[in-house]
Amino acid sequence: MTRQHVLQALAEYDARGGEEFLEVYGFEPSRGYTLVHEGHSYDSRAILGVAHRFATGRLATPDDFSGGMQGPVAILRKRGFEVSEPVSAARAAPVRAPRTTRAPRSPVARSAAARETPAAICPTCLMTLPATGVCDECG
Repeated sequence: MTRQHVLQALAEYDARGGEEFLEVYGFEPSRGYTLVHEGHSYDSRAILGVAHRFATGRLATPDDFSGGMQGPVAILRKRGFEVSEPVSAARAAPVRAPRTTRAPRSPVARSAAARETPAAICPTCLMTLPATGVCDECG
């Protein structure tokens, strides 16, 4: 996954708006780590999941991040993105997407995203694992 894949996911987030972006890809709003880019805040898990889809053709689901966010945060930071640390629950504020004009939703896009079956991914670099189960990048 490259910086360009993350930028593509950010552009789609801006085009759809935050709520629709999360809904289409099946992510719940996160109050944890926030990706900050050009003055806007984004849900880092959802952006990373969709960037993974642009890179591999398979959406990384929220379940793929169950081991914590240290690996995904490191991936985003390694590609030059700012990721803010989570704040305490008392001070947490919801991530708001920039308001944009949206095109009508396509029912085909929603059903196609819902039908995807997750494949095994490397917990370090989030690339799809080959049949051997050993990551070609990380070993």
